[in-house]
Amino acid sequence: MKKLLLTLTVLAGAASLSWAADPAPTIESNKAAIDMVQTNADYLWTLIAAALVFFMQAGFAMVESGFTRAKNAINIMMKNLMDFSMGSIAFWAVGFGLMFGASSTGWFGTSGFFLSDFSPDGDPWVLAFWMFQAVFAATAATIVSGAMAERTKFVGYLIYSAVLSAVIYPIFGSWAWGSLYHGGGWLEGLGFIDFAGSTVVHSVGGWAALAGAIVLGPRLGKYGKDGAVRPILGHNMPLAALGVFILWLGWFGFNPGSTTAASTDIAMIFVNTNLAAAAGAIMAMGTSWIKFGKPEVGMTLNGGLAGLVAITSPCATVSPSSAILIGAAAGVIVVLSVLFFDRIRVDDPVGAISVHGVCGAWGTLAAGIFNMGGTSIKIIGVQLLGIGACFLWVFPAAFVMFKLIDMTVGLRVSPEEEMEGLDFSEHGGTAYPDFSVLAYESTGGGFAGPKAGRAKLAAGEAVEQS
Repeated sequence: MKKLLLTLTVLAGAASLSWAADPAPTIESNKAAIDMVQTNADYLWTLIAAALVFFMQAGFAMVESGFTRAKNAINIMMKNLMDFSMGSIAFWAVGFGLMFGASSTGWFGTSGFFLSDFSPDGDPWVLAFWMFQAVFAATAATIVSGAMAERTKFVGYLIYSAVLSAVIYPIFGSWAWGSLYHGGGWLEGLGFIDFAGSTVVHSVGGWAALAGAIVLGPRLGKYGKDGAVRPILGHNMPLAALGVFILWLGWFGFNPGSTTAASTDIAMIFVNTNLAAAAGAIMAMGTSWIKFGKPEVGMTLNGGLAGLVAITSPCATVSPSSAILIGAAAGVIVVLSVLFFDRIRVDDPVGAISVHGVCGAWGTLAAGIFNMGGTSIKIIGVQLLGIGACFLWVFPAAFVMFKLIDMTVGLRVSPEEEMEGLDFSEHGGTAYPDFSVLAYESTGGGFAGPKAGRAKLAAGEAVEQS
């Protein structure tokens, strides 16, 4: 008993000495602890959001594959895989430095290439920020894939994916977002509003897609000599719908994640993002119902995406009611835009130009019109300037890039390869080995095997593919 009492006395004395040596926490130490928790939360939220945006690659792959034909499904998957793979390396080596490096002119960055701003004993925030921005760069590149689907050489695709991620996307991004890391872009200095990238990401991808579709030309059998537009149906609309749901989910990382901070601001951004997508789907469904007599599924799916694209720029600067108006307008615009591009014979199998290019421009303009802080002719003028600057940089640069690829390694596959399907001609495989892919003879109204289809092609007759 005496030994126990002695032990307790010693422990009590030690505890009192320890308390005396460590006085009550001060205001400064409390603040430091809170700052540390906030910093860790910012890292965690930014990287979770980056993971959600990365998952959008799966969504794009599903949408593009579902909207196109079965014989090209492997090609679509390979392109989406390589978008992220090629884009990550290109953005690490060159793109990040051009977009966020130090800049004295506001036109492009000149430091930070190969992540040279990071050192093991330095600030690791650059790594989290790079990861978030890399998935954005990959999104811009994969938008182009859908508009150029079913007739593009794989090697040509690899080249333009790398160039877009390394140069074309980052240079415009530096104009609008340069100060997010350091430096600052000239558009940003004028007060350009594009919180999460309706123009920086989506219109860049959309206008590059427009250039690519023009250089490539339409798919075989898409347009008749009499001017008729022949629908080439996608092979799996449930797959496309799954892709849209995945993209909708990923957008909750895309828009709220652009805060790069675990703050209460993300609540309204979540709500605005969801409401705009819902309104876009509803209005696209209604517009297609009026135009075609039935609620068309492809247009409705693209309406949801159009609402998401449109709200990406103003998601943090408009009210929820404005978000509904912005998304609803996008749902109407996307249907009319898809029909317009078909009318001028620009073949876009998935509607990427309309969803991302046109509705991205609408969303950027809407950020000025519906701005909660107030609007003015100057604000709207800056928004229009940003929209115009994006088109005047991206479309010519992408057009020249595609022309150079076409003159060197080639951009379009041969007619025979297009008829046979890119899965076999480009990758030596088939996505559905238990099913045969038949060639549809649009002039005869029946089905024939690939050999018969090639024979008709050789004879100069119109042939469509299933």
